[in-house]
Order: sequence, then structure tokens, then C-alpha cells
Amino acid sequence: MGERKYVHLMFLTGGMVLAYVLIQATDWIWGFFYKPEAMKVFLTAIVLAGGSTYALWRSERVFQLASEVVAELRKVTWPTRKETSQAAVVVIVLVIIVAIILGVFDLFWSWATNLILT
Repeated sequence: MGERKYVHLMFLTGGMVLAYVLIQATDWIWGFFYKPEAMKVFLTAIVLAGGSTYALWRSERVFQLASEVVAELRKVTWPTRKETSQAAVVVIVLVIIVAIILGVFDLFWSWATNLILT
């Protein structure tokens, strides 16, 4: 089975996400006019998402593309836990520095605006 199980899992996950999005969108759009029946919305979304997912899964071109995506992801060199935590620390420190700079600028701008307007 190998890489094919990840392709099948990708289609299954995509179908579930599509069903969730359809349920939420349908409920939101119909909510402007009247409160839809939850069971009708759920069944409609499941049928549409299931049909779309099945059609894409059966499409040779789409399935081949998904298989190529999985093959390329196998070639990716993922960062280690240490590298990820170091990068997170760098991001947090930079966010704090930028927040301080923007805060000082905001204080200065507020002071200058009050000086000019009053």
C-alpha cells in the first residue's frame, strides 16, 4: 500500500473538510432567510461532499497529482525539535522588539498630536 494510503487519507480528510465547510456555509447563507432544518443541511452537505470527493478520487489525473504531492513530501527535510524551538524563540523575541518599537512610536505620535492640537 505504501504511499497510496496517504493519498487515500488525503482524499478522506479533504472530503470531511469540504462537508464541514458546506454545512457551515449553507447554514450561514440560509440563515439570512430562515432557519434551515439541520438534518437537511447535514445530509445535503454530506451528499455533495461525498460525491465531489468520490469524483475527484476516481479521476486518474487528480489521483496522480495527489500521489506526486505525497512523493514530494517524502523528500522534504523536516526540522528537528531543537531547530523548531529555536526558530520559535527568534520569532517571539522579534515580535516583542517590534511591539516595543511600535509602542514607543505610538507614544511619540500621541504626544506630538496632543501638542499640535491643544
